[in-house]
Amino acid sequence: MRRFAASDLHGCLHTFRRLVEEELQLAKTDELYLLGDYVNKGPDSRGVLDYLMQLQAGGYQVRCLRGNHDHALLSAARHRWSWDWAGLRGRQPTLRSFRVRRAANIPQPYLDWLAALPFEIELPDFVLVHAGYNFALPPAEMRRDYATMLSTKKFVYDPSRLAGKRLLHGHVPTAAAKVRSKAAARPGALGLDTGCVYRNNPELAHLTALNLDTWELTSVPNCEPAYPIGKR
Repeated sequence: MRRFAASDLHGCLHTFRRLVEEELQLAKTDELYLLGDYVNKGPDSRGVLDYLMQLQAGGYQVRCLRGNHDHALLSAARHRWSWDWAGLRGRQPTLRSFRVRRAANIPQPYLDWLAALPFEIELPDFVLVHAGYNFALPPAEMRRDYATMLSTKKFVYDPSRLAGKRLLHGHVPTAAAKVRSKAAARPGALGLDTGCVYRNNPELAHLTALNLDTWELTSVPNCEPAYPIGKR
């Protein structure tokens, strides 16, 4: 059995499939943990969700947690707030992939799947979250601070608040070379978002998976058909 973690797919179906099927050659005995943001910005959010559901239905051990974009899509579909903050470039490709004009018209099975996503996953040696924690809070409270868990961009890692476990997260696009350099030191906290969706930025534009046991990184360059995306 092998264990992998990756983050921030953002509608990049072709790249994700290449990672899973060609590079990792994922087996049903393996475990794959995904740290959120399956939708928005990229060209095929629906395709990514379809593929994740197919893997799970086919017996693959793929566990997914919630990212801020997944949460925002779900909230928009339930009319809890406007999705204006996602911007035209982020919102329209997502709705187009579902062939709808409004988030509320996204088919219910996708919304149910998103609604079931947890905010964190705890393993014997790692805690997985989309963005991070407010480590200044008491441990129980910080793990109910969902806004921070989904959206923080800075935190001071404190292993004592996670029972000594390492932390893996996504959310903040980071140059693939920098992630590789940091992973080599096996740090207490590691971000795995290498900005796959930003196909025009040569320092980003990769989807990266970490082997949780060997700390080996596997990176795949963005291989989507051309699509418009803002610079990062």
